[in-house]
Amino acid sequence: MNQLKIFRSLVKDSITNAMQGPRTYHWWMGILTFFMLLGAYSYYQQLSKGLVVTGMHDNVSWGLYISNFTFLVGVAAASVMLVMPTYVLKDVDFSKAVLIGEGLAVAALVMCLAFVTVDLGGPARAWHLIPIIGLFNWPRSMLSWDVLVLNGYLFINITIPLYILMSRYQNKEPNKKFYLPGAMISVFWAVGIHMVTAFLYAGLPARPFWNSSLLGPKFLASAFAAGPALIIIILEMINRFTSFKIEEKSLAKLALVVTVAAQINLIMLGSEIFKEFYTQTHHSLSAVYLYFGLHGHSGLVPWTYASLALNIIATGILTFHLIIKSYKWLTVACICLFVAIWIEKGMGLIIPGFIPGSWGEIVEYTPTWIEVGVTIGIWAMGAFLFTVLVKSAIGIEQGKLRFKDSV
Repeated sequence: MNQLKIFRSLVKDSITNAMQGPRTYHWWMGILTFFMLLGAYSYYQQLSKGLVVTGMHDNVSWGLYISNFTFLVGVAAASVMLVMPTYVLKDVDFSKAVLIGEGLAVAALVMCLAFVTVDLGGPARAWHLIPIIGLFNWPRSMLSWDVLVLNGYLFINITIPLYILMSRYQNKEPNKKFYLPGAMISVFWAVGIHMVTAFLYAGLPARPFWNSSLLGPKFLASAFAAGPALIIIILEMINRFTSFKIEEKSLAKLALVVTVAAQINLIMLGSEIFKEFYTQTHHSLSAVYLYFGLHGHSGLVPWTYASLALNIIATGILTFHLIIKSYKWLTVACICLFVAIWIEKGMGLIIPGFIPGSWGEIVEYTPTWIEVGVTIGIWAMGAFLFTVLVKSAIGIEQGKLRFKDSV
């Protein structure tokens, strides 16, 4: 009962804290609220009229929603790059940033679940994904494995930071015996959520563009490049706009992780291109469509080369950054890499997997404004949730939020 009282006090203080801040903070939250309302209106239109208002069709049944879902699973998994050094390797340099990374994982997983829900057409259609009451088809279905690992990882990333923050909220030191086993599990679970998502695609032999043994490792490489890149951008924003400062050596270590992962991702991308085009077969048509267009259809070609250019530029900047130790271009490189992998792992992976269709037909996919509106709304919701979580975590870490009875 006492813990429930403390939790209620924490929630109340966090909400109060989230409503306070400088003018720039209120502008930021106001903009996010506007985009969430835009997303809600777009989703209302989709619920009222059905998925017919989206650009998806019988030929391309997964579009912008599943593209973002796939990308965000990697962002969620990237929190392990902070969890492992802090909790397992006892690297104190990451101790101030680890809760921010776990907050990002929570926000990313909430967005993942939201994208799956809107892709189903409505929340009422998700009942069959619920164990016991639904047709879960576990363990044969890879989709059922995906449901389990994503929700399990969300549970881990909520409970561990919550226990640590509640302890510090009471001005107590967290007991490692309670959170360290969960932290150890989360390291392996983070790899699992992305490998299972990769297997969901790679296990479809009728889609040769996805049916590759390289897909799982490439998912991990791109996740450990884009995720920590976003974390670096966020930490630099926190350094700039708050009194909570992250040391430069923490950013340097994260930059090293991003650089190595980006290099590996680029090598794997080159390997995929070689495999598709050196000995071209009928199964290479999806790659031909992606890189050169097919029979006059070239909707993804500009996106593909934009992603490739940004990928090469970002990896080059990061590589030279490690040599000359200059932080001037680090943010630019991280933004370029994040956008490049969002294109590559989203639209550049999901859409060409359906083109050409089973009978050789080519029907391109273009998202409608409703899909774009829903997508923006979900990203705004994730950013809003993450902002509230981080603001509360910083307040507790700095001692501004404390349980009244503990003072």
